[in-house]
Amino acid sequence: MVKGSQKIVAVDQDIPIIDMSQERSRVSMQIVKACETLGFFKVVNHGVDQTIISRMEQESINFFAKPTHEKISVKPANQPFRYGFREIGLNGDSGEVEYLLFHTNDPAFLSQLSLSSAVNCYIEAVKQLAREILDLTAEGLRVPPHTFSRLISSVDSDSVLRVNHYPPSDQFFGGATLSDKSVSLTRVGFGEHTDPQILTVLRSNGVAGLQVSNSDGMWVPVSPDPSAFCVNVGDLLQVMTNGRFISVRHRALTFGKESRLSTAYFAGPPLQAKIGPLPVMVKAVNQPRLYQTFTWSDYKKLMYSLRLEDSRLDMFRTCK
Repeated sequence: MVKGSQKIVAVDQDIPIIDMSQERSRVSMQIVKACETLGFFKVVNHGVDQTIISRMEQESINFFAKPTHEKISVKPANQPFRYGFREIGLNGDSGEVEYLLFHTNDPAFLSQLSLSSAVNCYIEAVKQLAREILDLTAEGLRVPPHTFSRLISSVDSDSVLRVNHYPPSDQFFGGATLSDKSVSLTRVGFGEHTDPQILTVLRSNGVAGLQVSNSDGMWVPVSPDPSAFCVNVGDLLQVMTNGRFISVRHRALTFGKESRLSTAYFAGPPLQAKIGPLPVMVKAVNQPRLYQTFTWSDYKKLMYSLRLEDSRLDMFRTCK
């Protein structure tokens, strides 16, 4: 059941929609502004082939339609990327969701699945989109080219693709049914959190559920648009910009009679990459350094030790 009394505002209120086909400098300025004000935006005319998108979606639908025992078998030894349902993380978080996790540099894992070809094509397409958005971001901030994109372009980058399937309200994993009047039909599919990586590129089918938290702490429902990608700032990008960009808190709710499918590419750096505020982000605005320098590996270890809604970045602030 959905907890809390935070207000929900109008659908898409103040959510930027950025047309990637505009003049380059205009796009870069719009991206920077969106990252500063909300940490979330949509992109259209993004250049990702619709055939690649449709194939990925259909293969995902086919997989989640399989019997549970077949889906559970997708779990390679000593590899945390797998099929799962309800459990989110290692510390008791759960939701009305089943999912597939892929490490983008793990071809051995992908080869075990019938949908491996669709996944590989999709990963390459959204990775290119993520690199382009990060290069435009660097241009807008007037930092050296590829400052951000080089971190996800490395052969040992620690990026992940996650496919989430949120069932309709009459098929909740928790066992509630439409006849159970004591149970709310609106449930948390994926609880409130920020993404720990650099940038997330997400697409969903035509079913609503995603909500983002604005600067007033109110929830903004995001309208589903299968032709667009949603982009949100991750924790590492907030650190590298010394707090200028916002790692947006968001959640996914489940309701209604249709299932929701979302596919998220989490663009991460190599495990040993050192992450800290860029010097130009400190000097340019004459602002104190807000975060310590740490490795992505250290940050991941902390992430796995906390609950989903915990504020991880507070642990790395220079002044707590």
